Amino acid sequence: METVTKLFKNNIRQYGMIIALVVIMLLFEVLTSGLLLKPINITNLILQNSYILVLAIGMVLVIITGHIDLSVGSIAAFVGAVAAIMMVNWQLPAWLAVIASLLVGALIGAWQGFWIAYVRIPAFIVTLAGMLLFRGLTMIVLEGQSISPFPAGFQKISSGFLPDVQFSGMGLVSIIVGIALTIWYIVNELRERASQRKYGFEVVSQGLFLLKLIVVAAVTNLFTFVLASYAGIPNILVLLFVLIVVYSFVMNRTVMGRHVYALGGNEKAAGLSGVKTKKVTFWVFVNMGTLAAVSGLIFAARLNAATPRAGTNFELDAIAACFIGGASASGGIGTVFGAIIGGLVMGVLNNGMSLIGLGIDWQQGIKGLVLLLAVAFDIYNKNKRAA
Repeated sequence: METVTKLFKNNIRQYGMIIALVVIMLLFEVLTSGLLLKPINITNLILQNSYILVLAIGMVLVIITGHIDLSVGSIAAFVGAVAAIMMVNWQLPAWLAVIASLLVGALIGAWQGFWIAYVRIPAFIVTLAGMLLFRGLTMIVLEGQSISPFPAGFQKISSGFLPDVQFSGMGLVSIIVGIALTIWYIVNELRERASQRKYGFEVVSQGLFLLKLIVVAAVTNLFTFVLASYAGIPNILVLLFVLIVVYSFVMNRTVMGRHVYALGGNEKAAGLSGVKTKKVTFWVFVNMGTLAAVSGLIFAARLNAATPRAGTNFELDAIAACFIGGASASGGIGTVFGAIIGGLVMGVLNNGMSLIGLGIDWQQGIKGLVLLLAVAFDIYNKNKRAA
């Protein structure tokens, strides 16, 4: 019992948000008379929030380093506009336009990263300027009008599904993917547990470990079963899964990830320890620019149009997702998984409130209150540990 209590205390913010997500989902499932968890709505939740979740993955790295990026929504809009010009006006192949768009995003990130890392202008000021600059460039490039439609192949980024084989109204491939993911997760957890024991680290009891495996396996297979009963696994979910796995690995298992945490924890100490703080900051913003470009492409593909107002408030939703998911405003703390949970909390709130007919005024107010309470909870826990 002591180990369980210690585990929960050490991960109280992350576990708390998972519990909050489950409670919010159950609440809206009741309030919407079962509409929230219907297969079609679960799929819509993924499609509607995918571009925010992509931004949240990049934003959590920025926040961990102790910075903030207010420009990501404008960058997403600008990249979507550039992609539209290349694909619709210039008739370039979609794959070439996507690569060029990602390069544009990386260059924008490098531009902002240079001013922040090497000129030492605060990130708030640089990215605020970027928000205004790239919003203006979006309107100039589009000449105040929308450009559409995109090629069908490009639209499948957001609206397509993995090829599936139907049997009695169920997608067999989706179910097989769920089973494969369960096996991969169990094998990975068993290896991790064996490794921790080998080096003398404390591990949870066998009963609690088995319970964790059973719960995760059940949730994973239930989720893929729900998707299989509608249209299968969306292409965008595959992209999100890859990004989550890759960025979680980088942040938890690589030198670069350790340097990002060290920089956010104490920049001077990190520099004295040999961390190239300017270089790390620069590449974090290059990465953010690239993921903002990915988000812009996803949103453009979903709308099937590039519009001057695309990306509005994306940065606020991404930042909120990170803070709700456990990132610290002072830097050094945060996880990719936590940012995803935070993004899902915001997404379920948006979707659930829309389904029960709450107006946009109430929705904005409630989301603001949730964000405030999440940050207050973080500060309370910090003060409690410091006492």
